[in-house]
Amino acid sequence: MSSFGDVALGRAGTAAPDLDAIFGLVSAAGVLAALTGFVPTGLGSVCFRTVDGGVFGAFAQVQRDLRRLVAAEPDATAEHSTDAYGCGWVLTRHPPGALERVVNDLHVVNATFEAGGFGPYLLCSLTGFARPDGRRLALVYTHVAGTFYPFAPAAGGGRDAALEDQAREAIGADLPFERDRARWFPLWDAPAI
Repeated sequence: MSSFGDVALGRAGTAAPDLDAIFGLVSAAGVLAALTGFVPTGLGSVCFRTVDGGVFGAFAQVQRDLRRLVAAEPDATAEHSTDAYGCGWVLTRHPPGALERVVNDLHVVNATFEAGGFGPYLLCSLTGFARPDGRRLALVYTHVAGTFYPFAPAAGGGRDAALEDQAREAIGADLPFERDRARWFPLWDAPAI
């Protein structure tokens, strides 16, 4: 079993990620809404290991290209941030329900990193969902394993494991899901949740 650090740093055995799998979110979201009431929030984000040293200039150029590409879409924004662990995030915002545009942005961000030679720095991509009762859910695509898993923060703290199981049961046949629940890493305070 791998630790999050092993997975995040690419030291665990990996499958080649299939970036096109992200497009499966569009059809899966319809099933998720019908069975659980969760609808897309219009938010999506990509997490990556940050770069320093000799390749920093090329990495900075990739980030500038991403901002330009996403900002070219009407009603879209792209924000960059760094979390407490030193990981970078690209957050894209669209009107709620514009999942196809969010998924397209996630694919563009991931493909731009790969084209710039920074594919191994990609950690995960996630898409936000919500219900009218205020509950939140993210569907997370891990680049190391090439699989999805749900992450649902509970209102009083911790994780809502029952909700995560409900989401997996609703769309587990529609997306390549991570079978090992120990690899469903919590993404507290991640953009897009």
